Amino acid sequence: MIIEFDDTLITGNETIDTQHKELISRIKQFVDTCEKEENSKIKAIKMLDYLTEYTNFHFSEEEKLQEEIGYPGLKEHKEKHEEFKKNLKELDAFLEESEGPTDAFVQQVKSNVVDWLFTHIKAFDRSVAEYIFLNNNPNRL
Repeated sequence: MIIEFDDTLITGNETIDTQHKELISRIKQFVDTCEKEENSKIKAIKMLDYLTEYTNFHFSEEEKLQEEIGYPGLKEHKEKHEEFKKNLKELDAFLEESEGPTDAFVQQVKSNVVDWLFTHIKAFDRSVAEYIFLNNNPNRL
């Protein structure tokens, strides 16, 4: 699976896109760490903490932006963010209880983090960026 920011993930909002690039970079680093032969539990936990920290920052920034612009889908968007945070907590619990990242763990990361995030960006975050664009360009309606 290729984990990289590409044109299909562009929202058109520079701030959101820049943060998504960083978030995806951290996810890639985390997956790469988990897939290495040594499968270091401690390193994987540290990388997951690093990913969770940036996720919390990014979601907070997105939600502030949505509040500022009066985005009508804010409540649902926050619920989706909470779903993702729950996924990260479950992965953390999985790692704590195991001897390290297994193939099953990596598959869970790919479906509950990578696939989830890419789908979220293409639908929810792009919708926010479009709302911002339309509000900033009312003559385009």
